[in-house]
This record gives sequence, C-alpha cells and structure tokens, in this order.
Amino acid sequence: MNSDSTNGTLPPVARPPLPTTSRGTRTRAALAAAARQVFERDGFLDARIVDIAAQAGVATGSFYTYFEGKEEAFAAVMAEVQEEMLHPRLVPLADHDDPVAVIEAANRAYLISYRRNAKLMGLMEEVAQIDESFRRQRLQRTRAFAMRNAHAIRRLQQDGLADRSLDAQLAALALGAMVSRMAYVRFVQGYGSASTDVLVQTVTRLWANALGITPKKKEIRRDGLRAQRSL
Repeated sequence: MNSDSTNGTLPPVARPPLPTTSRGTRTRAALAAAARQVFERDGFLDARIVDIAAQAGVATGSFYTYFEGKEEAFAAVMAEVQEEMLHPRLVPLADHDDPVAVIEAANRAYLISYRRNAKLMGLMEEVAQIDESFRRQRLQRTRAFAMRNAHAIRRLQQDGLADRSLDAQLAALALGAMVSRMAYVRFVQGYGSASTDVLVQTVTRLWANALGITPKKKEIRRDGLRAQRSL
C-alpha cells in the first residue's frame, strides 16, 4: 500500500480539454504517448514541443490544438500514470480473509507500477519543486492515496483487525510515505540492489507490524514436506 498525503483541501489542478471527435482523441493520445517518450529521454526542462510533435508524426502547430504547452502535455502524461498507480483499489481490504495478503498484493502492484514509471516519477519530484501547479498535482496524488488507505485502515479497526488507537489518516500518511520514499530511493535514485520481491515483503511486514495485524500462517510445501510460515 502506498501514498504521499495531506489533510488540506487543495485547489483543483487544471486538466487539458479533451477532444470531441475520434480522430482528435487518437491524435491527442499519440501526442501524449510521444510526450512521455520525449520527457523520459530528455527530461522536462530540455523537452521541446517540436520533438514531441515529430515523435507523434504531426505538425508542430497541431500540438497546440490539444495542449497549450509542454506543461499541459506533462500533466496529461502524469494523469495517466496516477490512474494506473491508484489501482487496484484497497477498500475491500477488510473484507478479505487475510488482510496481510491484500496489503502485500497492493504493495506489489504499486511497486511494480512505480518501477515501470520510475523516470516519470523522478521528473514529477523535480518539476514539483519549480512549478506550483505540479506541486499541487503532487499533493493531490498524495491526498488520493492517503484517503483511500485511511478508509481501508478504519475498516480494519472497526473489525478489530488493526490497532484502534492509531489515527487512521496519520497512519496511512506515514506508511504510504514509507513505501513511496522506498520506491523513489530504489527505482529513481538506484540505491541498493534489493529485488521487487524483497521490497514487497519488507514493506508489507512493516505495514502489518505498524497496524498491529497478526499475519495468518500459510501452509507451503518445500522438498516434499509441509511447513508453516508467516508473511
């Protein structure tokens, strides 16, 4: 599970207008895909609109039909990344017979997605430091993760599966920030050599311990013998 959150209400981040025709939709999608490639290759500051248009196979002037500038193109790219990383949703957490298994699955999905989008995630951190609109977008992403995870934690607390003395919102923020920062250090900064599997196991254990969830024992076979282990 993951996050990056804030409790405050943020002004909405402006979204580029969507085209109304199928051709327009295809062209915009091609430009967004091209923008992703250029941003990942050149970075945000060095990315040029002319290169994005060329990558998409359209005239430079056509770019401005769909985006006012490269900032809007970057926002569109990051909106797609955020939608991907917010899934699978964690609300059913308390309905599963093994909450730790669901936490593990959610952490795995997030870390795999983060690894796949590492270049863009790194760019988002950089751009958020120099552009107010992207700082707000970054905080909105954080808030979305934390609100979702806090709701799941409250359900676990209500069912007696998690420590009821914890503030669910703060717990979601702290644990989500841990996973997010771990992903940034490993996949963006390239620190360490831990595999994704090891990262998933580690952050899941920390999540379970912090929330006071007792992992259920699983029966597994090893060398023909039946053994028991806990996550």
